[in-house]
Amino acid sequence: MNAAAAQPGMIAGHPLEDWNSAYAVVDRYLEALRVRNRLLRGQLVSQILDRAIQRAGVESQSSTVALACEELDRLVTEWFAAVLDEPLSPGNNLLSSRGRLALLLADMPGKWQDQFLRPAPWPEEFVRAMRESFFRAGPDFQFSQMNPRPIDLGPITTLTNLGNIPYFRMLIAWLGFGLLLVIVFRMTH
Repeated sequence: MNAAAAQPGMIAGHPLEDWNSAYAVVDRYLEALRVRNRLLRGQLVSQILDRAIQRAGVESQSSTVALACEELDRLVTEWFAAVLDEPLSPGNNLLSSRGRLALLLADMPGKWQDQFLRPAPWPEEFVRAMRESFFRAGPDFQFSQMNPRPIDLGPITTLTNLGNIPYFRMLIAWLGFGLLLVIVFRMTH
């Protein structure tokens, strides 16, 4: 144990308040993924913070919240790669996003909450639902071409398209409106 880790009120060289903040962030993230069971969520948060604490001993300049969020994302992405049988590679940037969407489409929070971030083996029905949802979560790419169209400005164009005197009708209309206001003012005062 190093001297920074042995200090009271410190874990892996970071104050306890920072670890409490990291705990709250990870807990809220899991709650946003609809992991409603508090005991399960607490176990998952503890697992993620244990991984962050191991990294904090080596990366003491990083914030605890950043370490915890990185570990959370890494753990969730690794789990998605295993469940969905997708390659875990730097080129597969959408795995985490599409995996979270697949969780919701497969109704993981309602049916298989206890399977989230658990190691294999998983129920076959769960794996099938996740994989089917994962394929539905991605966009169907289609080539399209957008051609510019003229902008329709409505009736204002007819007021200004009078040939030699483009603003004549608009000027007459405003003068008539102004004259009407003057007449109303004279009649009421």
